[in-house]
Amino acid sequence: MKRRLLYLLLLFPLSSFCQEFDFGKPTNDDFNFERTKIDSNANAVYLDEYGTTRFSFDSETGQMKLLHVYHAKIKIFKKEGFEIANVVVPLYKSGTGNSQAEYISQIHGVTFNLENGDIKEDQMNEKAIFKEEKSKYLTLAKFTLPNLKEGSIIEYEYTIESPYLFNFRTWNFQAQYPKLKSTYVANIPANYKYNVSLRGFYKLSETKAELNSACLRVVGKDMDCSKLTYVMKDLPAFIEEDYMTAPSNYKAAIYFELSEVYYLNGSIQKYTKSWSDIDYELASGKDFGGQMKRKEVFKNLLTSIVTPNDTELQKAKKIFEYIKKQLKWNGYYGKFSETSVKEVTEKRSGNVADINLSLIAALGAADFDVEAVILSTRDNGTVNKLYPIISDFNYVVAKVNIGNESYLLDATDPLMPFGLLPLRCINDQGRVIPLRKPSYWIDLKASRKSFTTYTLVGEVSENGKIFAKLTNVSMGYDAVNARKEIKKYTSIDEYVEKLDESLTNIRIKNFKISNVDSVENEMIEEYEIELNTGAAAENGMTFNPFFIYPIRKNPFKLKERNYPVDLGAAREERILIKIGLPKGLVVKERPKDFSLALPNQGGRYIVQSAMDENEFTLNQLFTLNKAIYTSEEYHYLKEFYNQIIQSQKTDVVIVKNK
Repeated sequence: MKRRLLYLLLLFPLSSFCQEFDFGKPTNDDFNFERTKIDSNANAVYLDEYGTTRFSFDSETGQMKLLHVYHAKIKIFKKEGFEIANVVVPLYKSGTGNSQAEYISQIHGVTFNLENGDIKEDQMNEKAIFKEEKSKYLTLAKFTLPNLKEGSIIEYEYTIESPYLFNFRTWNFQAQYPKLKSTYVANIPANYKYNVSLRGFYKLSETKAELNSACLRVVGKDMDCSKLTYVMKDLPAFIEEDYMTAPSNYKAAIYFELSEVYYLNGSIQKYTKSWSDIDYELASGKDFGGQMKRKEVFKNLLTSIVTPNDTELQKAKKIFEYIKKQLKWNGYYGKFSETSVKEVTEKRSGNVADINLSLIAALGAADFDVEAVILSTRDNGTVNKLYPIISDFNYVVAKVNIGNESYLLDATDPLMPFGLLPLRCINDQGRVIPLRKPSYWIDLKASRKSFTTYTLVGEVSENGKIFAKLTNVSMGYDAVNARKEIKKYTSIDEYVEKLDESLTNIRIKNFKISNVDSVENEMIEEYEIELNTGAAAENGMTFNPFFIYPIRKNPFKLKERNYPVDLGAAREERILIKIGLPKGLVVKERPKDFSLALPNQGGRYIVQSAMDENEFTLNQLFTLNKAIYTSEEYHYLKEFYNQIIQSQKTDVVIVKNK
């Protein structure tokens, strides 16, 4: 134990820093602090933030638990920053009762305002505190600080009691608003060994490791602790932007994962295991491998699902469609089955694991080479590949191998075609878990690009209106998204009615939408439309030809982005417009031919227009050839969109032919 503490002291050099700051004592410097010192655009700033976590032994239950204390002091500059006073604290639970659940207590909050040179304080009322049962695994504790004004300083603290020792307590240095200083103190008993990792793009300002004698008493025996202190200063706000995976992948934070426990009787329990250990546990576990093996549930059903004349691929597709139609996802993620394959088929609903382990069992019943793939969804963060941490994974899908091809399948979404995972699953790598072979990593990539073509063919009438037929053909995630949008409504008619109401200067006169439920086919939408240009043709007219899903706003606005742009899949969009003109009219001005490319063949945007006799044509091609763009490529991508936006401001001017 002494040797391990010496190692920690060497790992974390001594340095001077402040400990916990006093509650309820804002200073004149706090009230006079100007946001220009850290971020001139910030609506609020953390003046100080402190957290500490320690072990506590419950002698009545014989269980170890964690006690985490959080304390923050925040200055609000503008009313747009009032939202920071709406505090939400997640409390996790096992979902099987309250024996394994987190609890919050000792909540204390105050708002300070400077009035006529005096500090006035408003204590938060207990009625401002309430809880929301978000799911059977999560409760949200919420409270709001009172009497907010521009220039207010709010301060609050609370304590969380947790039975979950494995991840100790993650500390996020970065948040939605900038921080002047963030301090975290971890008190870890000498017989507990954690793997500690720092994420994000910022370095620690100060660190310290020291001995905390007799910090914990267990069964009448005093134990020493390693007291580890981490400090970061002058942290910018973490701003979320479009096309990113979980913020936890990129925020500055300290993570802990339990590696080993040395018990008082001399025994050792190792939590950091090898993949061979994990493989055995999963394959032999009743709620994972045990369900993959339940082929007998589907043996008698196969004759009604497939035919002897089907190819292997046709059989797999039919089984996939059967599971999608028969089993309904209850909205919960999970890598372990909560019931059993037999019960799921009887109840016809379950969590992700219930459904996809059933799919694996059904494919196995048809003698397919099928495996499970555990993964972490995009909103859950990436997994640690240095050593297996099963809690990093929150999802499971199927992998079926047919000939020389492999297909990843998720039967929870009825609108997903065979071989295309939901976008939530496209996140770095997953771990393939066969039943009888060693596990291995697999890239989680979209099996096809998002692709849409728009074709508009029409004519300009004498009153200046354009009557045309617009045909949209989409595939990949574009088709999935189009189908999901339609399914939000009770009927296709209602969808088109709402679409018509949302369009400016365009009226839908008639329509035909095909393959909404035929997800293996391309999605086809056909509309007869009337476009009002606002001018009579005989007097000449002007209209913007970029009216089919134009790019009006740049999704990339940050000066610097330290994390990649993750689209999930490559994209391609083609637009063809053909408009016939009445006799006597010609195009005087039209968009100039324009071509723009991203470096390293990352994407292209091309515009070509022409006037052939009485027909005006416009061709557009927009491609993003990569699913992921690095932070170094961000500025190119940002400028790419800026130039497209400018190019799409060009109008077509039609005049009389003199």
